[in-house]
Order: sequence, then C-alpha cells, then structure tokens
Amino acid sequence: MAEPMKRSTTPPPPRKRRRPGLILLLLLIAAAVLFVLYVLLALHYNYSEGERAGYVQKLSRKGWLCKTWEGELAMVNLPGAMPEIFRFSVRDDAVAAQVNASLGRRVRLHYEQHKGIPTSCFGETEYFVTAAEPVGP
Repeated sequence: MAEPMKRSTTPPPPRKRRRPGLILLLLLIAAAVLFVLYVLLALHYNYSEGERAGYVQKLSRKGWLCKTWEGELAMVNLPGAMPEIFRFSVRDDAVAAQVNASLGRRVRLHYEQHKGIPTSCFGETEYFVTAAEPVGP
C-alpha cells in the first residue's frame, strides 16, 4: 500500500496585507497626474487659429483667484449693421497691453482656440488672443 502524504508542520508564510489607504493614495496621485497632463495638452495644442478684425470695446482683468484678461471685439460687417461680438481671453500681460492700447481703434487680433479646458481659471472663453496689431491709420 502507498503511504499517505505527510503534511508539513510549518505554517505558510503570512500574506501581505495591502493597505487600503496606500491604494487610495496611489489612485488619487494617478488621477491628479492625468488631470495635469490633460490640462497641459488642452493648453498647448490648439483646435483652431485665425484672425478677427474690429473694434475692441472692452478689456478687463477678472477673476477671484485666477486673474485673466477678458475682452470683447465688435466686428462690423456692413456700415449701419448690428456688430457681432467676439469674446476673447488674453493670458499674456504684454499682449493685453497691446490690446488695451488699441481700445476704440480698428485692430486685428490673432487668436488660438483651445477646446476642452476644464476650468475658467485659464480664461472664461476658449479663444485666446496671442497678438494684436492696429489696422489702418
């Protein structure tokens, strides 16, 4: 007859206990890193870019915590017609100074459109002006 198998008397090694707090912390860090990468991607790659011409009606620095320059450009297609309003944001103070110097005069604004920016901390609109130049005399 075959001998029955003898069981070892040594206990198995203790199982490693995963700490739920550590796993939660790692998940939070991963979520924060993904959020930062998404914001960087949304801010550095533009959806479209172009130029608009018209008269800058207003430019103001707004926000409770994150101060951004917000403005409006009145674009007149035909004399006597109602102007179309183009709302924009400016992130650079030097560009904001160029836009501010052209208040009330015809100006051409070069802009980039960034879609999917998750917060208004970077600007209230998705159109960011990168350059401004006066048009005409």
